[in-house]
Amino acid sequence: MRPLDYLRATSPEQAISLHARNPASAYLAGGTTLLDLVKLDVMQPDRVIDVHTLGLNQIEVLSDGRTRIGAMVTNTQLAHDLRIKQAYAVLSQALLSGATTQLRNKATTAGNVMQRVRCNYFRDGVSACNKRDPGSGCAAIGGHNRSVHAVLGTSDQCIACHPSDMCVAMAAIGATIEVLGPSGTRAIDFLDFHLLPGNTPWKEHALAKDELITHVTLAAPLAGNTSAYQKLRDRASYQFALASSAIILVMQGQVIKEARIALGGVATKPWRALEAEQALRGVTADPAQFAKIAAMALQGAVPFTHNAYKIALGQQAIVRNLMTLSRGGAA
Repeated sequence: MRPLDYLRATSPEQAISLHARNPASAYLAGGTTLLDLVKLDVMQPDRVIDVHTLGLNQIEVLSDGRTRIGAMVTNTQLAHDLRIKQAYAVLSQALLSGATTQLRNKATTAGNVMQRVRCNYFRDGVSACNKRDPGSGCAAIGGHNRSVHAVLGTSDQCIACHPSDMCVAMAAIGATIEVLGPSGTRAIDFLDFHLLPGNTPWKEHALAKDELITHVTLAAPLAGNTSAYQKLRDRASYQFALASSAIILVMQGQVIKEARIALGGVATKPWRALEAEQALRGVTADPAQFAKIAAMALQGAVPFTHNAYKIALGQQAIVRNLMTLSRGGAA
C-alpha cells in the first residue's frame, strides 16, 4: 500500500477546499470501497480527507413528504430507521441484503452511491480495463464474465455491472443527489447520476472532481404503496446480485394502478425499466402478464460468453417480486 497523507475536515466547505488544493486526494467516509482499492493499487490518492464527522448523518422527513438523508448516514442506520422501513420498505430490504453487518455499520449512503465496480479485471490492476486505464481495452468482454458483468447498458468499452443494492432501490423510488462544490450547491436527478460506459467508461458519474455529496433526497412515497427487493445470487449472504429487482406497486384490488421497477446485477448502472412500468399500469395481476412485462424490461439485453443466463434470471427477479407483491406479501 502506498504511503498517503490523512486530513480530517471539520466542515463540508473545508473538505472541498482541501480537495481543491490537491486534486489527487480522495474523500474518506466509511472506507469500505476506497481502502480496498487503495490496497490493490487501483486507486492511488496521495491524500485522504476524512469527511465522516461533518454532521451529515441525519435523516429528515421534509414538509412535502420527501425524505432527506445525510451523506454520512450509515447503511445500518438507514435500513433500520422506522420511517424508512414504513415508507420505503424496498430500500430497507435492499440495504439489509448487501454485505455483512460489520460492513453496513461502516458503509455510508454517499459511499454506496459512489461504489465502484467489482469486475475482477478492473480490480486486479494489470488486465486490460478501459475504466482503470483508458484505451487499454476490456478483458472482460472476451474473458470470464459470468457474475459481475452486465447484459444491459454495455458498450464495446466496458461491461461491468454496477454493484450496489441500495442504488437499485433508490432508482425505483426516485431521488435527488445534492452536491456541494466551489460554486455552491446543485441537485442531480438520481437516474442521471450514474453514467453508461459508452466510449468513456472511466466517467462513472456526474459528480465533478471538486464536488462532495451532502445529501440524497428520496421522492415522497406513493400513497398506499407496497414494495420489495428481490435479490438472486449464488449464496444467501455476503454476495453481489446476479440479478435483482426493486419494485413498488399501488394496487386497487387486483389491478395495478402505479408501478416502479428497477433492476440490479444485470446492468452497468442502476437500471430503471420505464417502458415496462408504463405497460404494467392498468394490468390485472396475472403470471402471464408479469412474464410479458419482465421480457419487456430486459428487451435489448446483450449477452456475453458466460452471462446469457442473466436475461432469464433478470426476468425471474421481476416476476417473482410482482407475484409476491400482488398477493399482498413481501419478497
